[in-house]
Amino acid sequence: MNLKSLQIFCDIVARRSFSRAAEENGISQSGASQVVSQLEARLGVQLIERSKRPLAATREGQVFFDGCRKIIARYELLEDEVRTLHEEVAGRVRVAAIYSVGLHHMSRAMQEFMSRYPKANVRLEYLHPERVLESVENGQADVGLVSYPRSTRTIEAEPWREEPIVLVCAPSNAFAGRVQMSLEELDGQPMVSFDPDLVIRHELDRAIASHGVEPRVVMAFDNIETIKRAVEIDAGVALLPEPTVGRELAAGTLCIVRICGNKLVRPLGIIHPRGKAMAPTVQRFVELLRGHSHGPVMPAVVSQPDVAQATATALE
Repeated sequence: MNLKSLQIFCDIVARRSFSRAAEENGISQSGASQVVSQLEARLGVQLIERSKRPLAATREGQVFFDGCRKIIARYELLEDEVRTLHEEVAGRVRVAAIYSVGLHHMSRAMQEFMSRYPKANVRLEYLHPERVLESVENGQADVGLVSYPRSTRTIEAEPWREEPIVLVCAPSNAFAGRVQMSLEELDGQPMVSFDPDLVIRHELDRAIASHGVEPRVVMAFDNIETIKRAVEIDAGVALLPEPTVGRELAAGTLCIVRICGNKLVRPLGIIHPRGKAMAPTVQRFVELLRGHSHGPVMPAVVSQPDVAQATATALE
């Protein structure tokens, strides 16, 4: 039994998939299955219930998973500490972010971090908001970036920055050309909004309702990019964080109108496991993010493969 086998087992349980864990570790699916079989033979117990879909750890497997995570985390922390004894930052940072935060805020921060510490290994993954939380809880990510951050029993959240919410409309819309407007003017207006199960939708609905206003929601999506495309064809107006429409404003495909008389913002936060010491490299990355809490938002660019490995799903 070696550390790599423990890592593969943890990835299988966390991802609830042999194939996804195998791909992440650069082995075949049968290789991942053999790792689990060897561990089960060594321990004399069944670790994974294979008949369930998605697969799940048995009671013994969950205990083993929790213990293995602690062993791997401690080893990674030790490895990072040893590497930084000569003041050389060469550790790993795994970041999970909701798409709109990663796309509009992370490019500059990651480029700056890799410029300072070229031997560091930063991995950025874009996930659904709930998956960001799960990724941090399961130890798959060291740091998460989310909107409307909230601390829990296992997660510690800290405020990072606030993005003003603005009305977004097509250039042909009646609101285009306006400098500002009130929320009351949304009454009866066709609106493209977020899916009802997202936190941002709840917060926007509450703010609108507090003004006795009821817009007519004609479409709802789980991601900002699709909302923008619907607004561009004038299907309705939308309330969106201002930094997320920078490119469309520059291209002239969308217009914004500021909301007066109401401080409407989307708060962003940094989350990490509660009670777990950060590795030195992770700590340096978080400190850099804190320094960017009020900095200008730079245009998003595609990171080079040696800077970050990123997989994107365009969610809130």
